[in-house]
Amino acid sequence: MNPDLTHFTDGCAGFRGLARSRRDFLQVGGLGALGLKLGDYLKLEAAEGAPLKAKAKNVIQIFLPGGCAHQESWDPKPEAPIEYRGALGVVKTKLPGVVFSENLKRCAAIADKFTVVRSITGKIPDHSQASYHLLTGYLPTPAIQHPQMGAIVSHELGGMNHLPAWIGVPAALTQAGTGYLPAKFGCFNVASDPGNSAFQVRDVSLPGEVKERTFEKRKSLRAAVEEHFRTLETDGSALATMGEFYQQAYALMSSSQAQAAFSMKGESEAMRKLYGCGQYRGGRAKQLFTVGERFILARRLVEAGARFVSVVYEGDNGWDTHTRISGYFNEALPPFDHAFAGLITDLEQRGLLDSTLVMVMTEFGRTPKVNASAGRDHHAKCFSLALAGGGITRGQIYGASDSIAAEPARDAVSVEDFLATCYHQLGIDSDKRLMAAGERPIDIVRGGKVVKGLLA
Repeated sequence: MNPDLTHFTDGCAGFRGLARSRRDFLQVGGLGALGLKLGDYLKLEAAEGAPLKAKAKNVIQIFLPGGCAHQESWDPKPEAPIEYRGALGVVKTKLPGVVFSENLKRCAAIADKFTVVRSITGKIPDHSQASYHLLTGYLPTPAIQHPQMGAIVSHELGGMNHLPAWIGVPAALTQAGTGYLPAKFGCFNVASDPGNSAFQVRDVSLPGEVKERTFEKRKSLRAAVEEHFRTLETDGSALATMGEFYQQAYALMSSSQAQAAFSMKGESEAMRKLYGCGQYRGGRAKQLFTVGERFILARRLVEAGARFVSVVYEGDNGWDTHTRISGYFNEALPPFDHAFAGLITDLEQRGLLDSTLVMVMTEFGRTPKVNASAGRDHHAKCFSLALAGGGITRGQIYGASDSIAAEPARDAVSVEDFLATCYHQLGIDSDKRLMAAGERPIDIVRGGKVVKGLLA
């Protein structure tokens, strides 16, 4: 921002915060010398008050923890020397001249339905700190904890149909939570893998020994006790928050629609096959990969009205492949490939893709050169993320890395830009400031710009 304009602003958000007093309004005349007319000022003020139009109403956030190598997934370099390109081959996609790594065959066949950003640039090659940065848009600091996207969406948009606004499958990442926002905007973790035969989400339905009449009676008694204590307390904020938690729990437990969303019952064998359920085993114990079931549950939840579903897929041991990278990707990536292609296909067939923003995220990429242990080390300067639905352009490779996938060659997208774009599609202004403890206003994302080239 031009430093000559800073005294007209609050120092944080452009012209946001211009005073409305007669004296300050007359000062706007001084902007004419800088090329800003009164009409321009009024247009800015009108735009300030106009809400963003949401393209997406739900989010499925897929996180691949550990730093998934872009060279072995979305951004292979088949023409680079072997020490840079690695041992895996490539597969042609539906997009002319574009290839993915050989283990993304199904994604290659539907590449016209989503976008890959090959020019994401981060700042920290450390798992926990990079995850925090990607989830919140801020670098970690001991001074304050920032809320991650799920908490922001919960705060700004709220829940629907008695479902928690933010749900973790099986659980959201712990590197960032609600931050300075109240705990009521936190994640409801299903805390169980939907791929297990005994899958059940606790606290969603009444225990078998508790009848509905007994439940309603207990609910009434609790309300009476809480009301009594409210009359005795000068500050009932803590009790009020606890009351909100119980109200949410009561609504969830009494809604048959919400309970059905947390179940895998009714999914046909054909649908499970579409997602690759039960078809992949890997690791030393040859355990069954359950990414397909996790993605089905995510679809069921957004279909029922969940605003934000965080899905974690760690493969066998996570994507932190310092050794035998090609072997790990041969085992762990095909199940993801099958499940992700199934998810996008399923969402589109149900008419949900346009209103559901799907994000495939990982905290950073891997080093350009394969190391002596046939793996790749941490690399934050350049990596790839994928977006689908929610008003995002289809069939696009946005940005590019250089010849060895070390740095962005064009159209670099910062972590802040990526998040600002996702918020924009949800109708949330990332420049908006939320109040932290001590009446301290903090931007949802500081310095992020909406990447117009990603928008349909």
